[in-house]
Amino acid sequence: MDTKLIEAPGRRMRRKHSAEFKASVIRACQQPGVSMASVALANGLNATMLRKWVVGAERAVSPGAPLAIAVQPGTFVPLALPHDDGGGRRDIRIELARGNVRITLEWPREGAAECAAWMRELLR
Repeated sequence: MDTKLIEAPGRRMRRKHSAEFKASVIRACQQPGVSMASVALANGLNATMLRKWVVGAERAVSPGAPLAIAVQPGTFVPLALPHDDGGGRRDIRIELARGNVRITLEWPREGAAECAAWMRELLR
């Protein structure tokens, strides 16, 4: 197992797993008929943590899924806008989710600066 123990003063030891190790246990969970709990137990992992790894990996590779970014307040996230081929207006589309609440915002592409200012204010 590619795992490192990390000591934090006054705290219990934490383990840090390599990307290769995470990928191998995620692949094991994605096999038909395999239970995540059994993979977690066999590898000395918490089943809830393993579930988060698997869900995160599935979201990262889902074709056509909206881009999901975890953003810290005050962090600017540059995104490339699609090239306008003259075939019509393309708006900026932002989807926000928190718990059971989802907000979809469409903003005119020409107002990208105002959209960025609004997002900065929202993320304060």
